[in-house]
Amino acid sequence: MFGATMLDEANCRGLLERILEIPIGTIEVDKEKSIVYRPEFKGVRLDVYAKDDTNRRFNVEMQVLRERSPGKRSRYYHSQIDMDLLYAGMDYEQLPDTYVIFICDYDPFCSGKYRYIFRNMCIEDETLHLQDGSWTIFLNTKGTNDSEISKELLNILKFIGAEQEDSLKDYDDPYIKQLQNTIDAVKRDREMGKRYMLLEELLMRERQISKEMGIAEGMAKSVISILSQKASVSEELSNHIMNETNLQTLEHWLELAISASSIEQFMENIHFTV
Repeated sequence: MFGATMLDEANCRGLLERILEIPIGTIEVDKEKSIVYRPEFKGVRLDVYAKDDTNRRFNVEMQVLRERSPGKRSRYYHSQIDMDLLYAGMDYEQLPDTYVIFICDYDPFCSGKYRYIFRNMCIEDETLHLQDGSWTIFLNTKGTNDSEISKELLNILKFIGAEQEDSLKDYDDPYIKQLQNTIDAVKRDREMGKRYMLLEELLMRERQISKEMGIAEGMAKSVISILSQKASVSEELSNHIMNETNLQTLEHWLELAISASSIEQFMENIHFTV
C-alpha cells in the first residue's frame, strides 16, 4: 500500500519535503526498482525510487521488522544506487546526491529519536565533512522527542505508525488528508481489479466450455457418420448422441462405433434402448 500511495508524485514529493526539510521540484517516481548486476551477487529491490529535476536520487524503504544491520544495509543500498548512476567515461563529480531513507515502525537505534540523519565526516575534525553527497536517514514512528522535529514530520510519522482505526481519523493536516484519499482510491481500484479478475476467469471458463462444446458436437457428428455407414441411424439415437457433451464419453463412443459390427451392437454397448 505504501508503494502504491507514493507512486503519486505529489504524495512522494510531500513526504520527501517533510523528511528532508528541503524544497523539491518536479520528481519522477519508480516503484519497486530492481537493481541486479550479476545473478551470483545480492540484488536490491527498492520500495520507492525517485529523482527530481536537479537529478538528486531518493530511495524510501518501509521497515516493519527489525533490521539486524541497518548501517550495512544502507551502505549496500547506496553502493547499488551509485552503480546505476555512473557510466564508463563519466567523472565522479557527476554523481548526484543520493538519499536513502528507512521509515521504521520501531526505534532502530533505541535512542528515542524520531529521525536519525547520518553523513560522512572527519572524526578528528567534526566540522570537516566528506562532501560525498550521500545522506542516510532513519525515521522512527515510535519516537519521543516531539519538540525536536517539525509538526508536519510528526504528523506523517504518527499517521504511518497508526493502527488501522487511528489512520482514518482527522489529523487536521491537508497532506495527511491527501494520503488518506489516495489510499481509499487504491483500495477501491484493487477491489475493482479483483472483480475484473473474477469476471475474466468466468469469461475464460465460458470460452473453454464453448470450445469443449464445439469439440463435443464434432465428435458426436463423427460417431453418427460412422454408424450411418453401417445402417440408418434413428432420430432417437442421433439425438441421444448429439446431446452428450462429455468428451471422454464421446471418445469412448467413437471407438465403439468403429469396432461395432452393427448399430444394434453399438446401442447395446452404450446401454441405449428405444
